[in-house]
Amino acid sequence: MAKNLLIVESPAKAKTIEGYLGKDFLVKSSYGHIRDLKKDDGAIEVDNNFKQHYEIPADKKQVVAELKKLAKNAETVWLASDEDREGEAIAWHLFESLGLKEDNTKRIVFHEITKPAITKAIENPRRIDYNLVNAQQARRVLDRLVGFELSPVLWKKVKPSLSAGRVQSVAVRLIVDREREINGFETESAYKIVAIFSTGKGRELLKAELPQRYATEKEAEAFLNDCRNAIFKVKDLDVRPTKRNPAPPFTTSTLQQEAGRKLGYSVSRTMSIAQRLYETGKITYMRTDSVNLSETALNASEREINSAYGNKYYHKRVFKTKTAGAQEAHEAIRPTHFEWHSIDGDASEKRLYELIWKRAIASQMSEAQFEKTTAKINISTRPEELVANGEVLKFDGFLKVYLESEDEESDAHLDDKTDNAILPPLSIGQALNLNEMSATERFTRPAARYSEASLVKKLEELGIGRPSTYAPTISTIQNRGYVVKEDREGKERKYRTLTLKDGDILNQVKTEISGTEKGKLFPTDIGAVVNDFLVEHFKGIVDFNFTATVEKQFDEIANGLKEWTDMLNKFYHPFHSEVEDTLKNADRATGERLLGTDPESGKNVYTKVGKFGPMVQIGELDDEEKPKYASLLKTQSVSTITLEDALNLFQLPFQLNNYKDKEVSVGVGRFGPYVKWGDTYISLPKNEEPLSVDNERAIEIIKQKLDADAPIAEYQGHPVSKGKGRFGPFLKWKDLFINVPVRYNFDNLTPAEINELISNKIDKEANRYIQQWESEKIAIENGRWGPFIRFGKAMVKLSKNPATNQKYTAEELAVLSLDDVKKLITEQMPDAFDAKAKKKAVSRKK
Repeated sequence: MAKNLLIVESPAKAKTIEGYLGKDFLVKSSYGHIRDLKKDDGAIEVDNNFKQHYEIPADKKQVVAELKKLAKNAETVWLASDEDREGEAIAWHLFESLGLKEDNTKRIVFHEITKPAITKAIENPRRIDYNLVNAQQARRVLDRLVGFELSPVLWKKVKPSLSAGRVQSVAVRLIVDREREINGFETESAYKIVAIFSTGKGRELLKAELPQRYATEKEAEAFLNDCRNAIFKVKDLDVRPTKRNPAPPFTTSTLQQEAGRKLGYSVSRTMSIAQRLYETGKITYMRTDSVNLSETALNASEREINSAYGNKYYHKRVFKTKTAGAQEAHEAIRPTHFEWHSIDGDASEKRLYELIWKRAIASQMSEAQFEKTTAKINISTRPEELVANGEVLKFDGFLKVYLESEDEESDAHLDDKTDNAILPPLSIGQALNLNEMSATERFTRPAARYSEASLVKKLEELGIGRPSTYAPTISTIQNRGYVVKEDREGKERKYRTLTLKDGDILNQVKTEISGTEKGKLFPTDIGAVVNDFLVEHFKGIVDFNFTATVEKQFDEIANGLKEWTDMLNKFYHPFHSEVEDTLKNADRATGERLLGTDPESGKNVYTKVGKFGPMVQIGELDDEEKPKYASLLKTQSVSTITLEDALNLFQLPFQLNNYKDKEVSVGVGRFGPYVKWGDTYISLPKNEEPLSVDNERAIEIIKQKLDADAPIAEYQGHPVSKGKGRFGPFLKWKDLFINVPVRYNFDNLTPAEINELISNKIDKEANRYIQQWESEKIAIENGRWGPFIRFGKAMVKLSKNPATNQKYTAEELAVLSLDDVKKLITEQMPDAFDAKAKKKAVSRKK
């Protein structure tokens, strides 16, 4: 038995650290949190200073039992969970749950998983920091109270099964407010003047722009008319050196933003990859709000820059964090070894690592040096002046490695930049020949919709949330159905151009696609209704300043400046009163809008969120004749649908001519618009309007479906077809659906590959079940990580065989009785077969 038991959070981290420590250390993982607040209403005693009642989840009981046994036999237990508040709380939960003692328990933290860092941490142990634990407890208790008390209000006043959270509700509000700002934005147009000149020396061209815009076509045309016979000369030249400095190393927030912009990663994907890089010792801790680099890192980056690029590229920089509450003792995210320009690993890990490496190394490199030239061009017939800008890179500095990306600008014209990369040689007084001058109608645009990256940036600016909260916040609001992340096609828009060339003005109307969105966050109708309800009845919960103030109070608790229970008392009692008042007095929220009157019946037409989602209603609820209802299409919204579009929904479903003796109709179902042919439902392509589908188009869609379902091969006398579903491309053979991995060319599968895929699936299915009781929905299955019990949709881990105190063998599992298996399920899911408990759970949900 090892003298020292060192406990970390993840198995990957345990494996890495174990390689650095000698035989006197046994490194084990807690697999994250080992206990949490109880699920019931009694988890927190609000009238007893917010005393908490914790429980160890069923899937962690075996982990805790093993750790308790190992801790009992160890001379010293080292708690090495992460260095943030959540990590400190995990260390405290381990201390309490394992029954550890102060005299042989040591807490250590490290910012990177390298041998020097681990050794230094062991040489400098400390005790559990209860200020950090209390700050995490305060956050956990506050968020639990908000969620548990707000959710029943939403069930009763909005819709069953809804939930609300403190930070999540603010994030939804930002997205809803932005969407309404966009919908209410009134576009204005103006004409942008751009001229292209030749210098008369070969093919040298110069692009210049008029700094002002003209509001009307008439003004723009007058300007071009005056320039027909004008003389253009260079009036002024300004040449000046400029510099650009590198950005600081990554914090959690800036890494999430830049990985979104440059790599297209979601916030949760970025954090998942970064976690793996940290646990395998490649980068420092990835949850940080500091831009600080340690002296060790500064020295290492200096050596690498001088070695790889030369000393003229090195420039030491010490960055200071501007974020409120940031912990300067922590470091920014950086590589643990600056000499590793890249790493082995999967493609996503490699790309994120290289991004982190480039940003960190660039932060210690010289500024980039430019020469910027501005030329002002005189027009003989007008008082205005055209301006040409050019920029020449004189020394690349940090740009040799890295260039930071930017978010979309908020209030900007849809202009292309007219800067020249480099201006041709010019002199004051030099005459220029006009090749062409254009006046193009450009349009203002509203603030951009939030991407995941720009939402993180906004939350950080407002002081809402902390590094560990951004990813779960953005995932939660999408999982709850309050927000969707998607691409949306733009709409065609006309614009005018006037072009002066060879003395003539050509007036043209052109088209462009505007409003295209890629990977943006849109509020759903239910998200907007919940937001409005919370804004009306719980202003504090969704108030930006209040939420930021709460974060500051958590920081004060962490620093020992505030008592956590006092903070909760001041928040909870007024909040609880608001909950009770709202339950008693608030009306039900539906987001209802009156659209107008139905010309056929003369009845009012409403749109709102109903029990089954967004809909249109014709008539009043208290009319003798029941109202008529129609569901909105996925492309429609309660906040923007028009009366005409609403009335059109009542044309669905509609019949078309039969095709091959089967009825054809068009309608809208749970999964969107469809063509129905006989008993076959065929989804319409994305963004295709069902009302636009005629006989010809319906037949085309049916034929495409028939082609897609046509057999592509035969296996053991049965046809093989292929298709694409929720989880990607697949083959269908008999009743089996076989996923086709990306390494195969799905469009050109060979007969040998088809046979291989099907035979592998058959073998896998044959080996899947060790035992199965279909009527009970119970099975013992072989899984990727070993055998497990499947109970309905739940996956239940197999505990050790009590007879041998070892893992069950395949032979032992094959002879287990149904009663034995039910006992194993009950150990981890005590209420699994309790009909009364199930009934109670269902009634609680209602």
